[in-house]
Amino acid sequence: MNDDDNVCYAKSNPREALTWSTIAFFGGFAGVSAFGPIVPILKQTLSLSPLLMGLLAASPALTGSLLRIPFGAMVDRTGGKKPILILLTMAILGVAGITLMFGLFPEPQPAHYPFFLLFGILSGCGIATFSVGIPSVSYWFPQRQQGSALAIYAGMGNLAPGLFALLLPSLVVWLGFTISYVLWLGILVLLVVLVYIYMQDAPYFQYREMGLDIDPEALLLACGEELLPSGNAMDSMRKAGSDWRTWVLTYFYFITFGGFIALTVWFPTYWSELYAVRLVQAGLLTALYSLSASLLRVLGGYAADRIGGEKVTLLSFAIVAAGALLMTLSGRSIEGAVVGVLLLALGMGFANAAVFKLVPKYSPAAVGGAAGIVGGLGAFGGFVLPPVMGMFVKFNGPAGYAQGFSVFLVLSLLAIGFIVLLTRQAPVGEATKPSLSKK
Repeated sequence: MNDDDNVCYAKSNPREALTWSTIAFFGGFAGVSAFGPIVPILKQTLSLSPLLMGLLAASPALTGSLLRIPFGAMVDRTGGKKPILILLTMAILGVAGITLMFGLFPEPQPAHYPFFLLFGILSGCGIATFSVGIPSVSYWFPQRQQGSALAIYAGMGNLAPGLFALLLPSLVVWLGFTISYVLWLGILVLLVVLVYIYMQDAPYFQYREMGLDIDPEALLLACGEELLPSGNAMDSMRKAGSDWRTWVLTYFYFITFGGFIALTVWFPTYWSELYAVRLVQAGLLTALYSLSASLLRVLGGYAADRIGGEKVTLLSFAIVAAGALLMTLSGRSIEGAVVGVLLLALGMGFANAAVFKLVPKYSPAAVGGAAGIVGGLGAFGGFVLPPVMGMFVKFNGPAGYAQGFSVFLVLSLLAIGFIVLLTRQAPVGEATKPSLSKK
């Protein structure tokens, strides 16, 4: 490739790349909602204890969080298409397993619990596509356009749990579990085929595959790719891990995004068990939370740009604490619980955006590593929190469903103290611009 060559030989373009990355994340993230509606049913048929129920509900978040780190780092070596296809294929195996279990055993028995746990873990693999899509989209767009592109990617993809929590219970009522999951399985398979055919890696990876010489300035001029893989992901992670502020931000994200995943899978059981609502109604109430939090995340990013990430984070955790307190005290008042849910959605949605506004500010020399730790380990809250909330039910009976939200109250109050401490350590002046934002 000559320096004066203005012809881009790469296939696709930034808009198409953003579209397919978003669709892949949307489909992968829907796996957590595909698993949620079966938990209340399995609780009854398998005679599950609250702890086992919470573990089952949280199982998709285990892989969905931990796989974010290695698969996000994999993008620098292979591009985004290959890891996305691997993760979506594992999610397909999970949904196929759920479908097969209900097909073979319309009334599952306690001995089938390990199989459902395994298939839940596989279904959650699709959640990890998020950390793959972040660098994939970033490589296609110049830095001045990445904020808008990533906001579209994250905002639209995060709608998946809410939409599926809204639609899937209705399909289950109309068509039954087996046919509903066969339909969802078919959609996932079609998605993988379309991604395989149409999704393309960023120009750098395409040029490398074609054996062409890569000149950064010429690649920028011809294809508009400003960022190139650094190949130093592990060094960046080690540097970020040695900074205590990275772990404070991880704690924030553990509560907000980990809480988002946890409540998305916990709410169908919460509404069904505590208020005895039907599956479709539980799906509607779950979607109210999930869709609200996803849409408010976009507004949270806008607010963080205007008044600062620290102020938005502080206010967000105050709102989460208020919502958690209301949920804890609501008892069997469904009206109070709905208000509490909306407060949780507002606080968590805004905080999810604000936390990643702070990552480049507090880790300007290791943005990729810090974002990988924050995004991956923070999302692990989706696996940890449901079993903890289930313990309240174990010891206190149905009242424990409301009392379990005291966990978010305590975590949020601690977060307020940490954000005050973090603010006192804020760097002076503007943060260095990140070379790549991963999540």
